[in-house]
Amino acid sequence: MAENSTGFKREIKLFDAVMIVTGGMIGSGIFIVSADIARLVGSAGWLLAVWLLAGFITIIAALSYGELSAMFPNVGGQYVYLREAYNKMVAFLYGWTLFLVIQTGVIAAVAMAFARFTGVFLPWFSEANVLFTVGGFPFTTVQLLAVGVLLLLNFINASGVKSGKWIANIFSSTKILALLALIVLGIAFGMDANVVQTNFANLWQANQVTAAAPNPLPLGGSGLLIAIGLAMIGSMFSSDCWNVIGFSGDEIVNPKRTIVLSMVIGTIIVTVLYVLVNVVYLLVLPLQGSPEGTSVLSRGIQFAADDRVGTAVAEAVGGPKATLFIAFLIMVSTFGCINTVMLSGARVYYTIARDGLFFPQLARLNKNGVPAVALYCQTAWACLLCVSGKYGDMLNYVMFAVLLFYIITIIGIFVLRRTQPERPRPYRALGYPILPALYVILTSGICLVLLLFQPAYAGAGLILVALGIPVYYVFRKQFKEVPVAN
Repeated sequence: MAENSTGFKREIKLFDAVMIVTGGMIGSGIFIVSADIARLVGSAGWLLAVWLLAGFITIIAALSYGELSAMFPNVGGQYVYLREAYNKMVAFLYGWTLFLVIQTGVIAAVAMAFARFTGVFLPWFSEANVLFTVGGFPFTTVQLLAVGVLLLLNFINASGVKSGKWIANIFSSTKILALLALIVLGIAFGMDANVVQTNFANLWQANQVTAAAPNPLPLGGSGLLIAIGLAMIGSMFSSDCWNVIGFSGDEIVNPKRTIVLSMVIGTIIVTVLYVLVNVVYLLVLPLQGSPEGTSVLSRGIQFAADDRVGTAVAEAVGGPKATLFIAFLIMVSTFGCINTVMLSGARVYYTIARDGLFFPQLARLNKNGVPAVALYCQTAWACLLCVSGKYGDMLNYVMFAVLLFYIITIIGIFVLRRTQPERPRPYRALGYPILPALYVILTSGICLVLLLFQPAYAGAGLILVALGIPVYYVFRKQFKEVPVAN
């Protein structure tokens, strides 16, 4: 174990880093969002295209982002890149949004998903089982379990980065193997020739349905582009957290090489798994279905009960008892995802506090070399989001801001090439300037669709970011930079 001048311990090697990347990316989304995508685009070809495009964009982002991680291999990741490319205010607005809802909202949402699927095995954990009500907010056994899981993982991560990385290694490996098992079993035992014929007969015949209007509405031209843009939100959200390894730069062995390699390897692994899982969905279930259907086949992918496509596929392959496998897989996926997101986020708040823009107590490391106070604050806020039940709305509001900060960060590569041309770049963005520019163009297109066709969500996301501007000036005046020695 090596310790650097910042007090952090370099414990994370390449395999650990890849497991952290995959662990953060694979949550519950892959088992659910394909239903909404199928309703939006209406054909097998476009369903797969949406997942392939999300993977392509994410891999481009990792290949580009790697230049920044090699230039600034420190804790804080994206916050540091924005600070160096622009200024402290831009970086703070990212950190503010990260703490307020991006990181903590994901932690809360995934913890609640874990608790809900635990109820499949232990029915006592149910949202119908209300323990008490405070101020009009019911506190259920599901929320109790979600909060308990967050406290458990907080304790594990506060004991040292080695504990957090081992949790990531075990759960990420398990979820990858379980997804591979789902793919193999689905192809070997679930493929239905009639379903395959139906799904692939009109591969690119796009149409759109809703539960209220289940009759297909043909799509083409600009209508199809808009539908793809809206469908990309689900696939992009399911592919997010690919960059969290950069938050832990000072805890990584050979970070200038390891961070970029782990992001690229991790995003490729997850993209391949996601596409193959969706292929299995299309081999087992008809894409089109009816919201009034009484079986998994009649409801199809589009109207799988509660959008749980993974569960519907398991039932089609192995009967009702097979759904327990999916419930277990989602529990493993979500537990590992919570651990990864929790481990990484605290390092950003630590760095913000070091810069004199957050409470100085967060800039302390405990005896295990962990920013424990930052970790506790993150967990406390995530627990409050679990109890309030507002995490889902906030995540919807902030997805526009998430993509916007990614765009600004990738543009930072161009900015730093001009403002810091002499700074060592152990890795240079592959395909520069074409691939980084392509990422900016494609992601800007998705943001434009959001802004035009979901203005309430996009506008609310921008308001959440803008609220950080007065907070920045208050904190800048109130706090001072904290030396490493503290």
